[in-house]
Amino acid sequence: MPSDRIWAPWRLRYVTDANKSDQCVFCAKPAAGDDRESLIVHRGDRCYVILNLYPYTNGHLMVAPFEHLGRLQDLDPEAAAEMMGLAQRAMRRIEEAYGPEGFNVGVNQGRVAGAGVEGHIHLHVVPRWAGDTNYMPVLADTRVMPQSLEDSYDALEGGFA
Repeated sequence: MPSDRIWAPWRLRYVTDANKSDQCVFCAKPAAGDDRESLIVHRGDRCYVILNLYPYTNGHLMVAPFEHLGRLQDLDPEAAAEMMGLAQRAMRRIEEAYGPEGFNVGVNQGRVAGAGVEGHIHLHVVPRWAGDTNYMPVLADTRVMPQSLEDSYDALEGGFA
């Protein structure tokens, strides 16, 4: 018998924890020291690459500076260059692991621009496939992810050489 409900229990953690902590998630994750637990797939000198805990698609990565800065224009040129270089490397790694047909790459700066975490700038690298937007996000505001975060980590970590 079909159900008129779509269960997405993982969303509860996002809804309840989204603004609960006073600590910046992009500062706390690299400081925690356990990259696998923190979903950090690569560390550079000034920036790092991390899986999005609430991805739009499998393989959705973010590049963030270690320094707590809220605006892209506040990054020094070296950090900005490394951020872009790591985004390119992330795209290559995602291509190797998942074979996407395209990418969305971008920064949401400020709440009105859609930033979920306003105080720490980060760049999204989202792999895309034809037809990856189906009725689930449109009608049910729910995404169906065919791969766990742990499996995504295993697919992406270590391939940034």
